Amino acid sequence: MYKTYIDIPEGDREKLVGLLNARLADLIDLQTQMKQAHWNVKGPSFIALHELFDDVTDVVREASDSVAERATALGGIARGTARMAAEKSVLSEYPADLSDGMAHCKAVAQALGTAGAHIRKAIAESAEIGDAATEDLFTEIARELDEKLWFVEAHLQAER
Repeated sequence: MYKTYIDIPEGDREKLVGLLNARLADLIDLQTQMKQAHWNVKGPSFIALHELFDDVTDVVREASDSVAERATALGGIARGTARMAAEKSVLSEYPADLSDGMAHCKAVAQALGTAGAHIRKAIAESAEIGDAATEDLFTEIARELDEKLWFVEAHLQAER
């Protein structure tokens, strides 16, 4: 850990950095999965989904940047390479052979739901440690992921 004047004990900062890096891995993985969907979607809703998946990518990219910067602000090191993320991400592997828009929506919804669930756990863990700033960061990310999940699920709910 690097020295900092942040008034959080080093042991707590280490826990927070570990938590931040765990979620950073998920977010980096999620970002690449969203681009996979963006590049490969086909079908009647192509342009709407192509643009939606790119919007989701942008939100996730900003979230991963904020998480990485919080880890370094706390005196830690952001573990943000593709290999580091792949090793630690809790997300399932994105299916490489999808093309149908609704199949992509299902896979994207599952990935967003999983990432969001782990972000919500991180909110509680940050609160237990007593770091309101990290808790707030995760809360904002959860709101953003939930909104994008809603947008994707709206396509799935139209199947009824």
